[in-house]
Amino acid sequence: MLFRILTYSQKIVLGFILLGTLGTFLLTLPISSKAGIQTPLIDSLFTSISALCVTGLSVYDTFSHWSFFGQLVILSLIQIGGIGFMVFITSISMVLGHKIGLHERQLLVESSGLLHSANLSFLIKRITIFVISIEASGAVLLSIRFIPEFGIKTGVYYGIFHSISAFCNAGFDLMGRFGKFSSLTPYRTDSLVILTISALIFIGGLGFVVWNDILRYKLNYKKYSLHTKIVLMMSISLTLFGAILFFFIESHHIFRGQGVNERLLSSLFLSISPRTAGFNTLDLTMLTNASIFLTILLMIIGGSSGSTAGGLKVTTVAVLFFSAFDNSRRKQTTSIFKRRFSDNTIKQASAMLTFYLIIGSIGTLILSSLNSYTLEEVIFEVFSALGTVGITLGITTHLGTISKITLVALMFIGRVGWMLLIFAIVGRNQKPSINRVSEEIIVG
Repeated sequence: MLFRILTYSQKIVLGFILLGTLGTFLLTLPISSKAGIQTPLIDSLFTSISALCVTGLSVYDTFSHWSFFGQLVILSLIQIGGIGFMVFITSISMVLGHKIGLHERQLLVESSGLLHSANLSFLIKRITIFVISIEASGAVLLSIRFIPEFGIKTGVYYGIFHSISAFCNAGFDLMGRFGKFSSLTPYRTDSLVILTISALIFIGGLGFVVWNDILRYKLNYKKYSLHTKIVLMMSISLTLFGAILFFFIESHHIFRGQGVNERLLSSLFLSISPRTAGFNTLDLTMLTNASIFLTILLMIIGGSSGSTAGGLKVTTVAVLFFSAFDNSRRKQTTSIFKRRFSDNTIKQASAMLTFYLIIGSIGTLILSSLNSYTLEEVIFEVFSALGTVGITLGITTHLGTISKITLVALMFIGRVGWMLLIFAIVGRNQKPSINRVSEEIIVG
């Protein structure tokens, strides 16, 4: 009865909480750890939320601490959290022959970032097949490298695990066998592994709407929606721009002594991973201050709305950028690709940026007051959690309980979205809005 009176937003938030709680319970069980002992509740909670919110921050090395069962729990949370639990549940329901009702349609639209509910059943089927195809392709390519190295069973398992983790932009890995928290550093010169992981991260960060447009219209760019055009333009531009900057910034530092091909591979991965995958091929603590700052900017921007990525989102940044640019030229409206942004879209983008920075600032203040780490390390950790990125400068494992709870809250807000969270808290607003008398003030 209680579930029926909840709003759509409240049901989505409640669904995430219940899944996170279930994951926490399963990870605390002795069967989930390799040592056969019970994992502390706070650490299980941290890992569960990090996996469900496809972040990748972890207090334990996934290979060293978690058993095969524990790793499967983490992988399941990643898959459900990556494509959205409503899409996941609906896909299973359709396989079982159940129809999608109007109520479920609205939940799907709100939870997955879809623009409308038209032909939703067909869209979900298309997305499900697409996701399975991409993850399977990634697993096959990665298995080509892992099978000769680890054997057939382990090689295939590693291929599947890392393909899902990369596509869902999660950042969890099983490379702890080479050294705890080594991530993909043993493969930094391996083009097959790095390019496959990079492609999975990039595709996963595009989102449902973009995937659907590409599947529907193929390479006919003119028929793409405005959302898809902006996402592709911003994603490609940020990837190339970031890679070029990293290449030149680190040429005489962390890239010193490397060949051109290795530098290009490392630069590309440094540009793609912060938006928002959590893998790394280099020791990030060795980066220059300029590269760390650039990484933080990329983490804040993130990927696309309705995708497996987090962050402020490329569409939000695009709206803010073009709005500011057109406003500086005294233009009354903001447009791109011969389409105009609505005033409501610009307001939402401004609100997103404002609250994103406020939440990030609060998180930075809390962690700074509780720890003696440098401000650079704290800001990096906070926006890695809020942007559901998962890369770290090495302080995650040393944080206290309150700091871990703070990061859990940031990961949850970053994945669910602060607007959806506010709607869930406020509930139904039955009071009509009042149009107040306007008055000009001086800004800037």
